[in-house]
Amino acid sequence: MSISINRRTLLGQAMAASLLGAAGNALAQSDRPVKFILPNATGSGVDAITRAAAPALGKALGTSVVVENQAGAGGVVGLQALTKNAPDGYTLSVVSNNVVIFPSVLKSLPFDMPGDFTPIAIVGSTPMVLVVNPNKVSATNSKEFIAQLKAKPDAYNFGSGGNGTILHLAAEMFIDEAGVKARHIPYKGVGPMVTDLLGGQIDFAVVATPSVAQHIKSGALRAIGMCGDKRTAALPDVPTFVEQGLPAYVMEAWFAVVGPKGMTPAAVKKVHDAVVAAFNDAGVRETMAKQGNTINVSSTEQAQKGFRTELAKYAALVKKAGITPE
Repeated sequence: MSISINRRTLLGQAMAASLLGAAGNALAQSDRPVKFILPNATGSGVDAITRAAAPALGKALGTSVVVENQAGAGGVVGLQALTKNAPDGYTLSVVSNNVVIFPSVLKSLPFDMPGDFTPIAIVGSTPMVLVVNPNKVSATNSKEFIAQLKAKPDAYNFGSGGNGTILHLAAEMFIDEAGVKARHIPYKGVGPMVTDLLGGQIDFAVVATPSVAQHIKSGALRAIGMCGDKRTAALPDVPTFVEQGLPAYVMEAWFAVVGPKGMTPAAVKKVHDAVVAAFNDAGVRETMAKQGNTINVSSTEQAQKGFRTELAKYAALVKKAGITPE
C-alpha cells in the first residue's frame, strides 16, 4: 500500500511539475512582444495606422506590440530586415502597396517579392491627396494647378517618400495624365518630405491623407484633389480629380500585414485572427474612419493572390508612366 501511495504521490508531483512547466512556457511566450518592423518613417500613413491599431493588436495576440520604424531606400531597408527574422509570428510588418511596385522600378532588390514574405491579410485602403505649399503654388484646384505647371514647365518640383513608392508613382501618373512636367525629389521617408513641403523646399506631393490632414485643415498645405474615385470623410470638401476633369486618374493606396516567408498555417491563422479582431475594435474603427481609411480585411488566400495580381497591375502602370527602373 505504501508503495502504491508513493507511486501516486510521485505521479501527481510529476504531473504538477509538468503543468507548471507548461504554464511557465506559456507565460514566457505571452511575455514576448510581437514586433512590427515598418519600412516607413514616422509620420507616414502606414505608421499612423499601425500605431493606432497596436494596443488592440496586442490585446488580440495576448502580448505587447512594439512598433519599430526602419525607413530607407523607399522601404527596402525595413523589408530586408523583416526577411532576416524567424517566421514564428513574433516579427511582422504593415506595408503599403509600395512593396508590389518595387520590382518594376528598382533594378535590384535584396529579396524576392512576394516569395520572401508571407502575405497574411490586405487590411484596407487609405485615400491619397495631392497637396501644394500655398506659398509656392497659387492654384486652388486641378484646372488652375495644371495651367500653372504648363506655364512654367521646368519651374516646379514634387517630393515622395522614395523612388518607386506609391506616392512617387501616384504623382508621376498625375503628371502623365495632366500632360505637364515637374522634377521628382525622393526622400528617405514621408516624414522628412512633409517637413520640407511645409517649409517650401518642395512645391507639391501626393501623400496619404492621415499624414497631412491636420496641415490641410490648418491652412499650412492646400489640397488640390483626392486621387481616388470618391471623396473621403476625412476631407469631405476636397473633390476628386475625376470630378475635376481627369477621369482616368484614379490611384489608391492599400495596406497589408505580412510576415517572413515560411510561417506555419497555425502562425498565420493566429496573426490573421488578431488582425480581424483588432480592426473590428470600436476604438480602432473610429480612428480609421477619422483618418479616412476603409477597412475590409481579406482572407490570407485573397492576400496572397492579390499581391501577385497587383505586381502585374503596377508593372503596367509604371510602363505607362514612362518610369525608368533605377
